[in-house]
Amino acid sequence: MKSLQEVLRKLFQSRMNIHLAFIFLFLATFCLPSLIIGLPGAKLFRVVLYGIFLLFCIYLGRWGCKKWLLSNEYQKFIVFSCIAVLVLAVTGILGSMLLTNNSVIAISITVLFAVVLFFSLGSFFSITRTTILRQLNEARIAQEQKEGELRLLKSQLSPHFLFNVLNSLYGLSLKRDDKVPYMILKLSGLLRYSLYDTGNHFVSLQSELDCIEDYIELEKMRIGARLLLDVNLSREKINDVLIAPMLLMVFVENAFKHSTNTKQRDVVIKIDFRLVDDWIALIVKNNMPGEEKQTAPMNNSFGIGLSVTKKRLELLYQNKYSLETSGENGFYETNLKIKVK
Repeated sequence: MKSLQEVLRKLFQSRMNIHLAFIFLFLATFCLPSLIIGLPGAKLFRVVLYGIFLLFCIYLGRWGCKKWLLSNEYQKFIVFSCIAVLVLAVTGILGSMLLTNNSVIAISITVLFAVVLFFSLGSFFSITRTTILRQLNEARIAQEQKEGELRLLKSQLSPHFLFNVLNSLYGLSLKRDDKVPYMILKLSGLLRYSLYDTGNHFVSLQSELDCIEDYIELEKMRIGARLLLDVNLSREKINDVLIAPMLLMVFVENAFKHSTNTKQRDVVIKIDFRLVDDWIALIVKNNMPGEEKQTAPMNNSFGIGLSVTKKRLELLYQNKYSLETSGENGFYETNLKIKVK
């Protein structure tokens, strides 16, 4: 289904259709009172001629506005307007004198007022149409830029994610671990999700959580007994909830990547996810990489994954999310909240 924005843009760009519709509606509205009261054919003909004359005033004003006013040639537009109004007024007065028996003063005042009004109305129509077209075009360009940036960000994120997963698989393959075939199976699921299921800007929250669980299984096999893991991925009320793909995964992946660099014996990771009052809430905690890096800003240590994710959050959710990070007591903590779409 075409967006309303695109429909409006095409409507305003379809000149023939909009002009024919406007002329028909104008004449029908202008002549309707005369038809209702049942004017004789001769007088009705005069009304139609007067309507056509006013239409000419509108289109002449529109043409002058489009040619000079919208091109910032104000002096030429003013000169043209004065000459056009004068010629139209004289033509209208002479025509009305031939068709009616009213006084010259009454005819002159009525015609002059009508000419100025409808000539200005034509200029107004031209300015309005141009403004709407410009706004629609700017909105379309902005949307295309946004989608292009999202595609670029996603293309940056997928290699980053896959690179870390393959490193994990490589580590186990060196040990000739019999878990490698199972890991390859899990990795195939992650690849499928990353390459095929994330083609849209949003996927089901269920799919994102499945991907996180597969990734956690891979890391549990790689790290082994060193891993002290506390995971709670609540799936209550998540049916029909959508989220940007790989958005939650980034924080889980970074927790594993950085905590495994710790000098401590144990790798401590806590992951808590739940849906609270139409808000997606994710808390991820992991121990710091090393004593010498405890004072390092968290944002710097997360690298490309977090920077790309922040840009995606801003593009897709704008003011409908919060992201807080901190590093203290030997732990990094990420607290993410996203308003459900």
